[in-house]
Amino acid sequence: MPSMNDPSSDPATGVNDPIAEGLRAVRSRIEAAARDAGRDPASVGLVAVSKFHPAASVEAALRAGQRVFGENRVQEAAEKFPALRARYPDLKLHLIGGLQTNKARDAVRLADMIESLDRPALADALARAADREGRLPELLIEVNTGDEPQKFGVPREKADAFIRTCRERFGDRVRGLMCIPPEGTNPAPHFRFLGSLADAHGLPTRSMGMSADFPEAIAEGATLVRVGTAIFGGRPAMLARP
Repeated sequence: MPSMNDPSSDPATGVNDPIAEGLRAVRSRIEAAARDAGRDPASVGLVAVSKFHPAASVEAALRAGQRVFGENRVQEAAEKFPALRARYPDLKLHLIGGLQTNKARDAVRLADMIESLDRPALADALARAADREGRLPELLIEVNTGDEPQKFGVPREKADAFIRTCRERFGDRVRGLMCIPPEGTNPAPHFRFLGSLADAHGLPTRSMGMSADFPEAIAEGATLVRVGTAIFGGRPAMLARP
């Protein structure tokens, strides 16, 4: 029988919670990957990607000690997180999906970090929103390391100039870079490129690696990994959207 002090068990029932178990397994893998790379496991943060999963699942992760979450859509985040933040004030919300300019003000109001700054029009919208809201979340610049036309992210050849422009505009609110390597390819060169680009600009945060490849990302210097399926399971069919 699980201990009532075990974070993978529900304190009300003593029954193992699959989300808490998933978190424990992912944290163990992060620690192992960091140690294999000769890194301090504390240098790698976990963003639990809760998109499409209900607030109850997020709360299960919160009960298990997780505090940083990633959402793709501003509207979904707005529906789930204000009430959760009232109960867990140390919760941190990252917006990790492509952001429309007309959602910039809501994003600035809701998020602690926006990981998908990738074009001048969005930078303009975020600056206007920050002026109106009196706050600006931390920002990561998303780089399209595979130059895939269907994906968000600043193209590789424009990344240096865009990073410089954003740093001049937003200062130290620009914390680092994010990428999503092309599917079906070796992700390591993409992670390595992002790390080198971050180093060149003196940026400390590298958000890279997801459920399938975060150990490789950690080996290449990731400071944030974004993991959803390995924690929350597959996307609930009733919440899936086209």
